[in-house]
Amino acid sequence: MRQIYENYTADDQQVWQILYKRQYPKVSRGASKDYLTGIESVQFHPARIPVFDEINQCLNQHTSWQLAVVPGLVPDYTFFELMSYRHFPATTWLRKKSQIDYLQEPDMFHDVFAHVPLLSNVPFTRFLEGLSRIGLQCCGNDEAIEYLARLYWFSVEFGLIKEKDTLKIYGAGILSSAGETEYSLSDKPPKYPFDVAHMMDTPFRKDVFQKEYFVIDSYEELYQSIDTIKSELARRCRIPFESPQVQHH
Repeated sequence: MRQIYENYTADDQQVWQILYKRQYPKVSRGASKDYLTGIESVQFHPARIPVFDEINQCLNQHTSWQLAVVPGLVPDYTFFELMSYRHFPATTWLRKKSQIDYLQEPDMFHDVFAHVPLLSNVPFTRFLEGLSRIGLQCCGNDEAIEYLARLYWFSVEFGLIKEKDTLKIYGAGILSSAGETEYSLSDKPPKYPFDVAHMMDTPFRKDVFQKEYFVIDSYEELYQSIDTIKSELARRCRIPFESPQVQHH
């Protein structure tokens, strides 16, 4: 599949413009510095839907990642397989004006505006790659996949990071939500240190703001957690992890 840019309508372009102009001021104050560096690198335009080929050229220079066009949510194996080859699954469809404030299934604004900037960050993408390789070995084990889903949810989608004793956002689910951008950094929800076992034990809901958030000290901490994730899954689900036979470069 590929992005067919000429299929976007004037309404689609306007939806992107509305979302971008509403959300960028919020993320410029609350997002991780590495996200903000990334958003400058990929050069999003506030009034124009991004061109995937242009994004891929930029990401290739930083981390060798690229976007892989998918129709929407994909099966677990497809999701993990794509990311193990440094292809981030992204849809090309954009929400309608009637869905500006909320939609349950991620659209292109979420996949691109919220996820893409950190795909230029090396430790973060190494974490994604490592997690995806674990996921490939867990497919078919529903319990293990649920634990991985919780880890992904509370890190890649709804994670916070501490920068100079200040909490910042790196989770894409927060960065694409006007309301949760402010709520997650407020004093209302509890925040916990990044902890693999704690996150695996914490269920989540997709239709409400999160009841708690987990905080990393650095993106290196995410990548360095890969062995802990394997050990915890091996203990809980008795999965005999094997070393990957092929290294992707």
